[in-house]
Amino acid sequence: MEKIGKRFQEKVAIVTASTQGIGFGIAERLGLEGAAVVISSRRQTNVDEAVKKLKNQGIEVMGLVCHVSNAQQRKDLIKNTIQKYGKLDVVVCNAAANPSVDGIVETKEAVLDKLWEINVKASILLLQEAAPHLNKGSSIVFVSSIVGFHPLKGLAMYGVTKTALLGLTKALATEMAPDTRVNCIAPGFVPTYFASILTTDEQVRRSLEEKTLLNRVGTTQDMAAAAAYLASDDASYVTGETLIVAGGMPSRL
Repeated sequence: MEKIGKRFQEKVAIVTASTQGIGFGIAERLGLEGAAVVISSRRQTNVDEAVKKLKNQGIEVMGLVCHVSNAQQRKDLIKNTIQKYGKLDVVVCNAAANPSVDGIVETKEAVLDKLWEINVKASILLLQEAAPHLNKGSSIVFVSSIVGFHPLKGLAMYGVTKTALLGLTKALATEMAPDTRVNCIAPGFVPTYFASILTTDEQVRRSLEEKTLLNRVGTTQDMAAAAAYLASDDASYVTGETLIVAGGMPSRL
């Protein structure tokens, strides 16, 4: 990684779903820039492994099990962060699920509920817990997706929940101003465990690369750099915005 600054010295950041993929990349970047990071995911073994990796890089980190749709675990995530660090400056809402590739009119109600609950509602409920503890000058970053602008076949309902995050970003930016900024990144396609087809199917990967202007899929570091910018004081005059990080894939004018 190129030499990076220390924009998060003495800051405390929570990143949800952050033991692998984009979430881990964001937590790592914030930590390398000086933040104390609180990482979480559903499985203790994943949390332990990720904590070890971050500690080996000299990052101050605490890891907790948090399934974002579990009310008690959300409460504990905030409570333990405040108990240990006494403050909260950055919250990155990264947790997402895509349990089905059915078309919208074929999607079962239980799947609709899960998509809404994990991709949208859980972030709102987590922020309700976090809001009383957010410092003046704090920052929230949502992780949406390029498919929030153009929901793809097989990702249609997932895409619609990611569209909802674009509206949530605007609405919360209005409500939480001027003390807390709220922004969003919309990643393009990034080979991660979550998007495993990109790591296993060469043809799919190539067709997606051709849809970009830069002839490549994204990296977790690309997404982490964008999220870190929005969370940092470099973006102190930016709120309510979505930064598309998709190699020039079609999004909006």
